[in-house]
Amino acid sequence: MNTARKPKGTPAGGQHKARSNPEGGLNLAPATWPAIEYEERSWEPDYEDNIWGSKSQRNKERGTYQAAVTPLIAEIPAVELPPEVEVLANEASIAIARFDAEVGTEIAPFSAILLRSESAASSEIENLTAGAKAIAMAELGDQSRRNAVQVVANTTAMRSAIALADNLDKDTIIAMHTALLQDEHPEWTGDWRNEQVRIGGQTVHTATFVPPHDDRVPVAMDDLIRFVARDDLAPFVQAAVAHAQFETIHPFPDGNGRVGRALIHATLRNKGLTENVTVPVSAGLLVNVGDYFKALNEYRAGDPASIVRHLAEASFEAIDNGRHLVADIRNVSQGWKEKITARSDAKAWPLSELLLRQPAIDSTVVQEELGIRQQVADRAIETLVDAGVLTKVSGNHRSRKWAAVEILDALDEFAKRTGRRKAH
Repeated sequence: MNTARKPKGTPAGGQHKARSNPEGGLNLAPATWPAIEYEERSWEPDYEDNIWGSKSQRNKERGTYQAAVTPLIAEIPAVELPPEVEVLANEASIAIARFDAEVGTEIAPFSAILLRSESAASSEIENLTAGAKAIAMAELGDQSRRNAVQVVANTTAMRSAIALADNLDKDTIIAMHTALLQDEHPEWTGDWRNEQVRIGGQTVHTATFVPPHDDRVPVAMDDLIRFVARDDLAPFVQAAVAHAQFETIHPFPDGNGRVGRALIHATLRNKGLTENVTVPVSAGLLVNVGDYFKALNEYRAGDPASIVRHLAEASFEAIDNGRHLVADIRNVSQGWKEKITARSDAKAWPLSELLLRQPAIDSTVVQEELGIRQQVADRAIETLVDAGVLTKVSGNHRSRKWAAVEILDALDEFAKRTGRRKAH
């Protein structure tokens, strides 16, 4: 996503003139679901004429451009889908609920692990790649790897989305976005955008897609929030359509993709389809990102079936991969029980459970998480080091940090199965 400077003035001609998308060739769904329209907007670049490029280059930056106008969807009676897509969506709903129930019996470690995995995969869709070790170290405050820091911020945003899922209103969505970008770009947080944005291209004239002008965003988002509040739609379909509508509106200067995918999970939780864990849907989307973006484009042309189908197929991929990850973590945990030689009341045991959801630690983290003194924490760490569970990864003396390498390896294997590039 790219941000463009705010256009000066009003729409071309002084009023909004929406028209249908002139592009053809897309397989449209029944006409009951509206396609986006477009309107002409005036554009004057926000720079001094004497400091940028040649005169011909500057002239190319001026003039009108086409901005999307999203239809209002809150009161459309139904999301009409082909029968086979309805069946697929229902099957995905059942699979998600079953996975949530299965893994929910061991919610303590797996809720955090799956949330982190989903956040990493969602970030990867935005080309923000980081290995499990880098992400774990960033969680401990290491700022040296920017991508890992952004993945951690996305995990915070995802966690915020789930925590606030009971009330999906403007404040909730803005809180998700703030959790994501408050450290890197606090000036972009706190409200909807007040500037034109674009997707792709160097200017609004060459962009792949130009979302609605910022003066249309408040009404469009109010409408989307009312759509999400409905209780007469199939939850999975509702989540898919809400996500596609959100991505079309693009209500923020940056972070729309990650917040939009967090909205999927918040909606599923809000509607009761999930109760315990975050199904790593983005890991399924990563299998074919091109088809994911194509499905969003087809939604904008009036075909909600495409994004519902793609999200359902991604859910099946994600659940298979998630089950594999859960099995790997269980095996690691069982292996530790055979390695650790400590009394049953020793703090090494709760520390080993902590590592399943936070695979990199230092003494301070152990003290805070387990509510113990430094001496006790250090002794528990030493016990797990001796057992081969923990390995020192950085620092000396008081700044030492350790990691459960087997857990990091399992997370990297999960990432490999999604097709995500591994980075260190």
